[in-house]
Formats: sequence, structure tokens, C-alpha cells
Amino acid sequence: MEIMDLLADIFETLMILSFGISWPINVLKGYRSRTAKGKSVLFDYFILFGYFCGVASKIISHNYNLAFYFYFPNIIMVITDIIIYYRNRRLDAVRLKNEMK
Repeated sequence: MEIMDLLADIFETLMILSFGISWPINVLKGYRSRTAKGKSVLFDYFILFGYFCGVASKIISHNYNLAFYFYFPNIIMVITDIIIYYRNRRLDAVRLKNEMK
């Protein structure tokens, strides 16, 4: 493997790891807030699409480096964030209904 390929793999792995550290923080914040206000689920869907594209790229190129394996926990975190968004949206609707009584 050439040095440039190795550096590219290292930087990609660092990028995926930095996202991987950020997602649990975001998921916890969404869970604790119990509201969907100010949250863009469309953003999550675009991120999820990007991760799936990254995985597809790795599979097509047969480049199963360390970054490849870190895509999966990130995908799980984004899906969790999406689930929490819909839970919070439901909680917002219940609160609104109770306020209107």
C-alpha cells in the first residue's frame, strides 16, 4: 500500500471516528430533550444516505479498511436518532393536545 493510500485511510477513519463520537452525544441530547422542536430529521436521512454510500463505495472497491467497520455503529446511531425524533414528535403532539384541553 502506498503512503498516500495509507494516509487517506487514516484520515477517513479519523473522520468516521469523530462522527462516531458525536452521534451518541446527539442521541442523548434528543432523548433527554423530549421534543422534536429545532430538529431536522431530513438532515439525519441525508447523513444516513451518505453513510450507505460510503459503505457501498467500500464494497465496490473491496477496500475493507478500519473505517469500513466504523460506518456500522454510526449508521446505528443515526437510525436511533431518527427513532428518537419520531418519539419526540409524538410527545410534542401529546403535550399540544393536553395544552388545548
